[in-house]
Amino acid sequence: MNMSLINHPCIICCRPTSMWCSRCQNAWYCTPEHLQSDWPRHRRECVPITTPHAPYPNMIATPPPAQAELVSVAALVFQPDEERSRVSTVQCRPQGTISQGICPTPLLQDYFRESVPNTIILTQGLNGEPLRFPLHIWYCPTSLQRGSPINRAIYRITNGHASRPWCGPVVVLKFNGSRRQGYSDAGSNDLPALSAYFLAYK
Repeated sequence: MNMSLINHPCIICCRPTSMWCSRCQNAWYCTPEHLQSDWPRHRRECVPITTPHAPYPNMIATPPPAQAELVSVAALVFQPDEERSRVSTVQCRPQGTISQGICPTPLLQDYFRESVPNTIILTQGLNGEPLRFPLHIWYCPTSLQRGSPINRAIYRITNGHASRPWCGPVVVLKFNGSRRQGYSDAGSNDLPALSAYFLAYK
């Protein structure tokens, strides 16, 4: 056995070890837990080796890159064949880091099977007052252009007085502030502003 392999100190506790990071083979750890705890720091300097080697028994598997977890928010859903809007949970995929302030992308493909949705950002509520939490309206442009199917839930909240009927599915998310860097839960208290918008739609 090559004794030089055990002369490397663990990066965390300095205990002699013969195990190293399997990705770069330059960082030594006495336990997989020590690699895991050091990974946020080590990942910045961990450069994969370029020549393929057969796995050694003393390698510690490097953790996979961190996957951004999906974020759940409540959205208002207006389906054409339903009489009322409903609150539904929508999953959003974070974009970049929190410090970058990029709004997550809602995963809405189940609501918009006919075409890619378009969006409108509603920044004014009743009587033109600015909304503290703007509303992000997602709709189907194909249904709107075709003029069918008429959205019964929107027809109901406008009492049928809209100058032009709204067609197809609509999903409304609520931004968590005027900078629009994320979403908060939408609910029934957002219906008056939406009703005013749908009534004014031409």
